[in-house]
Amino acid sequence: MTEHVLVEADGGSRGNPGPAGYGAVVKDAATGEVLAERKAYVGIATNNVAEYSGLIAGLAAAAELGASTVDVRMDSKLVVEQMSGRWKVKHPSMQPLNAEAKELAARFSRVRYEWIPRAENSHADGLANEAMDAGAAKKPEAPKTVKQDRVSPVGWTGATGTPTKLLLVRHGQTAMSVEKRYSGRGDVPLTEHGKQQAAAAAKRLSAMEGLIVDGEAAPIIASPLIRTQQTAQAIADALGGRVETHPGLIETDFGDWEGLTFTEAMERDPGFQTSWLSDTSIAAPGGESFDGVHRRVRKARDELIAKYGGRTLVLVSHVTPIKALLRMGLDAGPSLLFRLHLDLASLSIVEFYPDGNASVRLVNDISHLS
Repeated sequence: MTEHVLVEADGGSRGNPGPAGYGAVVKDAATGEVLAERKAYVGIATNNVAEYSGLIAGLAAAAELGASTVDVRMDSKLVVEQMSGRWKVKHPSMQPLNAEAKELAARFSRVRYEWIPRAENSHADGLANEAMDAGAAKKPEAPKTVKQDRVSPVGWTGATGTPTKLLLVRHGQTAMSVEKRYSGRGDVPLTEHGKQQAAAAAKRLSAMEGLIVDGEAAPIIASPLIRTQQTAQAIADALGGRVETHPGLIETDFGDWEGLTFTEAMERDPGFQTSWLSDTSIAAPGGESFDGVHRRVRKARDELIAKYGGRTLVLVSHVTPIKALLRMGLDAGPSLLFRLHLDLASLSIVEFYPDGNASVRLVNDISHLS
């Protein structure tokens, strides 16, 4: 185990935004020995996104090596100044990456950031270019033309590029939702009525344009819990697709409140629950904070966009993760969590553009349930 390491990171985009990749190298701070290298193609993105991705990969590699102190060297003035706390992170597309990098940095006893000229960052720059070359060598898919039934917001928002469209479906009814109990990680199935709701949502989606292109159903990604898997499977059966699972879409961990009603939880922890409802950084006893959920879902969103960028996806999840995605689309604060209602088996739609813009197209539609 090397306690003190040097992380050199870089990223690039051929077009800005354009095909992008990152590179990172971890060295022994005392000897200069290369301990780890990381590189990856990240799809269509900006230079700043690629550079942050390189930093995140380098910090993650340093953590895997068991380092306690890290010196980061980058030729990105923006990343160095933002991570040092001297510049504010104003752009919405940078905020989740900055938060993820800071979360990784918090694992070390000390992290120091230093700007260096590009010529002194040739190792990481070379890795980033190798990643971009590898991405460019992949045979691109033929463009698929899909009839659009609504006007794109691009013209009046200034958004550029092809958005990733997320159809957000909340799972159907469970016994816990009937009794209005905290239902987070508890793995409960749909009721018979919940199955009917799932079937209705599936029928609604099967009638929508753009979910089946050239005979292929859109990707359907669900939380790993039974209630979302059952809802997602109903949609997959209707579209002729298959269900994938992503752990980042799981509901909030309510800890000791799992299975309790609001009243029961208030009686158990009266003052604590009041604080929890007014501060999203506070976790339920033995559970997870809403801020933690937001970071987790943001990372899941970024991973899905990196994999399926520019396509339409069906995400079957829970109240809090769906609210988090809508909050990202609206660039809203945490109070949205308490002011937005989402019904069981409801449909919401948000689009995320590669330049950082977003458009919320639909919220809490349950017309298919009537």
